[in-house]
Amino acid sequence: MNLAADMSLWGLVMQASTLVKAVMLLLLAASVASWAVIFAKRRRIKRVVKDMNRFEDRFWSGGNVRDIYDDVHRHSDSLEGMPALFAAGYEELKRRREAGDTGRAEIVPSVQRAMRVADSREFEKLESGLAFLATVGSISPYVGLFGTVWGIMSAFIGLGNVQQASLSMVAPGIAEALIATAMGLFAAIPAVVAYNFFSNRLDFIDNRFDTFMDEMAGIVERGVQSATPPPPQPREKPAAPSSETPRTAPEL
Repeated sequence: MNLAADMSLWGLVMQASTLVKAVMLLLLAASVASWAVIFAKRRRIKRVVKDMNRFEDRFWSGGNVRDIYDDVHRHSDSLEGMPALFAAGYEELKRRREAGDTGRAEIVPSVQRAMRVADSREFEKLESGLAFLATVGSISPYVGLFGTVWGIMSAFIGLGNVQQASLSMVAPGIAEALIATAMGLFAAIPAVVAYNFFSNRLDFIDNRFDTFMDEMAGIVERGVQSATPPPPQPREKPAAPSSETPRTAPEL
């Protein structure tokens, strides 16, 4: 095999030592696995955000909470995201009412706990895979560096066993060793970028979930509070018309 062939990328990989080849293979597998996680996570988060926007449009269009609950179950085989939080809260509300609880002090905290439990379960599913991306992004450069150090060490050991050293003798060994570092960066950079992107999206989803749970708790509290009418409030000056779509809270 001539020098040009030896210095090609594939030739350098095939000429690498067994340990450096193992490092390259490990980094290649980590890169493929991280890309699989990235595509799966992107599809899941996109679906959760889409379902969340659709559900909020339905929820704030007014009507009855039971009708919304029936619609949610009718149009979805498996609930996830914000509809799952709503279903958990409403089902707890039904259980409390069937058990004879009518006081705000019993129902509202119970509904909040049910929604918080559902929120934790949903985020466990949404965060799955992020730890793997963080691991790949943090250790891949070091694994590649290990392969590079080992390859350069082997190249210089071989160089010390000859009488006359030349650049053509040491260059292939150094080049094949540096490929391990390049592969480490190739695996790490997409994983780090994807991890930061997904973390920001999950923060956005978490804020929307928290806001909805507070709003749902307020609706439940108003629905189960005593029938004593509130004291009359002074009339306020009408607000200026807004271009935003009005939101109408559903009734229990």
